[in-house]
Amino acid sequence: MNKQFIFLLLSIISISCQNQEQKIDPQTVFKYNEHANVTSLDPAFAKDQRNIWVCNLLYNGLVKLDKNLEVAPDLAANWKVDTTATVYTFYLKKDVYFNDAFAKARTITAQDFKYSLERLTDPSVASPGAWVMSNVKEINAIEPLELQIVLKQPFPAFLGLLTMKYCSVVPEGSNNLREKPIGTGPFYLKRWQENVKMVLRKNNRYFEKDEEGNSLPYLEAVAITFKTDKQSEFLEFAQGNLDFINAIDPSYKDELLTTDGELKEKYVPTVNLVKASFLNTEYLGLKVDSKSSELQSKYVRRAINLGFDRNKMIKYLRNNIGTPAHNGFIPKGIPAGGSVTGFSNDPEEAKKLILKYVDQTGDNNPSITISTGANYLDLCEFIQKELQKIGLKVQIDVMTPSTLRQARKAGQLDVFRSSWIADYPDAENYLSLFYSKNFAPNGPNYTHFKNEMYDSLYQKALTISNSKTRTELYKQMDSLIIEEAPIVPLYYDQSVRFISKKVVNLESNAVNMLDLTRVKKK
Repeated sequence: MNKQFIFLLLSIISISCQNQEQKIDPQTVFKYNEHANVTSLDPAFAKDQRNIWVCNLLYNGLVKLDKNLEVAPDLAANWKVDTTATVYTFYLKKDVYFNDAFAKARTITAQDFKYSLERLTDPSVASPGAWVMSNVKEINAIEPLELQIVLKQPFPAFLGLLTMKYCSVVPEGSNNLREKPIGTGPFYLKRWQENVKMVLRKNNRYFEKDEEGNSLPYLEAVAITFKTDKQSEFLEFAQGNLDFINAIDPSYKDELLTTDGELKEKYVPTVNLVKASFLNTEYLGLKVDSKSSELQSKYVRRAINLGFDRNKMIKYLRNNIGTPAHNGFIPKGIPAGGSVTGFSNDPEEAKKLILKYVDQTGDNNPSITISTGANYLDLCEFIQKELQKIGLKVQIDVMTPSTLRQARKAGQLDVFRSSWIADYPDAENYLSLFYSKNFAPNGPNYTHFKNEMYDSLYQKALTISNSKTRTELYKQMDSLIIEEAPIVPLYYDQSVRFISKKVVNLESNAVNMLDLTRVKKK
């Protein structure tokens, strides 16, 4: 077979494939942009939103979160927990198929789940989600559709952990899931040109149906572009080339929103603005064991918390997107969230605390340096100006996001802007940041906060299955954080979506998950 014939044959195949894709009704294709680029389609690497969103379209787990953040069945029809609260038995749904894009289609088994969960801790996989299985003693496939997970010790939030995309099921013995994902989700991978475009197609074997018995999903395809410039993303949306944009960027926030956070009149006919509580606390971390005497002092830490107006900051710098953090570290939306009284603006009290620090140490020129990324520079400059009015000098060090993350994890930053987005809907997820055994770099305790009472309450909460009792312990811990002030809560974030009025049924939720299973276009 000569080279010209082979080239001609490949061209015909390519044109044929393109024509097949062109036959898809545009009204059945959902289009969005992912400016950060997708790095892997393997659920074992579903660490951040860019990968989590796509994996949510390709895979399923045992359980999932409903719109009220309650754990609900996914591929597990039901489950039970024994009296020791350490043995979980899941009974899988029948006739759930893996997609056949990269392998022969077959139904899922308990052995697939055993393989999928155990591979998270396989050193050769090196999954960033290995920690999810840290309390698991063993996993057993009892029957083809019966899975048993045994914990080392009770952990009330375990079911919430299993809702994470890390815990999605893949076929036993899978390889190269990064590029050839095999899942049970509503869509499968059709094409991926890295950093340019990704196309997902409807999985005709998907197990879910709507209330009238119609097969889901309604959409035929999902088209994802990877434009890194957020201004370009906005222009594509404004021209109707994207069906929604997620979050608000300073480059176009004043074009879309009023200062009160409402959609500007010119966009009302074509765009729906959807806001929802988002389990994300934005804060400044204060490294309490810093060599800086300022940060060792509770006077200064509390003065920082009292020294600026959160309401004004959110109104003028975030167009009222988000709620000023006048409570504890735990946001509303989960038990114990929003229950603790935090800090409000009190510049006179803040000045008194700074003077107490000066009297105590003899340091007449107290100062701090805030490390931040460029996207939050405006917030930090606002805080800088406000704190200088109470007698605290502030410098700002702008770093790249990757450098900031690395330096924070290594404990090299005295004051840093950060955020904590819930991995699972339990307050323990937030409170783990202050447990002394989680000191960075081995855990998320970047402030190096250490308090014996706090540690005792934290350990006790892990052993209690009664949700009301556990919630009371969570409130006590959150109160200790406010009292000792190792952090400065800034605001509780909101998910903000600008959605074309052609899109129907795209719901928001407190973990900002993208679910297109029931989405339609008109």
